[in-house]
Amino acid sequence: MTSGEFTRILAGFREGQAGSEALLIDLVYQDLRRIARKHLSGDRLGTLNTTSLINESYLRLVSPAARHVESRNHFFYLASRVMRQVVCDYARARIRESQHLDRSAESDAALQALDGALVEAHYLTRVDEALEDLAKENERQARVVECRFFAGLTEGETAIALDMSLRTVQREWDRAREWLEQHMKT
Repeated sequence: MTSGEFTRILAGFREGQAGSEALLIDLVYQDLRRIARKHLSGDRLGTLNTTSLINESYLRLVSPAARHVESRNHFFYLASRVMRQVVCDYARARIRESQHLDRSAESDAALQALDGALVEAHYLTRVDEALEDLAKENERQARVVECRFFAGLTEGETAIALDMSLRTVQREWDRAREWLEQHMKT
């Protein structure tokens, strides 16, 4: 499907055309699964899975406030951003839950699993906080990281999604990775 076809279907969805939402879901579902799997790769947080991440994200994406989507690539950029928020919210909830557990009642195996989930949860929240800090200094670099790292878009797809030249994306990606590497060390 071309970006123009997607934009036409998206406009129909905004206007409330019958069947446009179902068509939109059919068109984007596999790509949303790919993005969700990228967000959850190596996930040891527990019960959060691809389907639940897609469902939670979709509910946020189709809210009235999200009806400003301009194109297919813009939709997937926003989808990835929402998925990142959902995963990080889930990680923060896991950290809060762990603070209320009675560790003396847990088995060693359960404690080890919990400890692994907490390490992952803390890492995700640190990356999220670092990306927020980067956005305060350089919004464009933060958006490139969201597309490349979280959404798994190629450099070319990122350039289209963010309406930048390929060379600009490459340059901003390199600078953002250097910044994040330094920031995550502290």
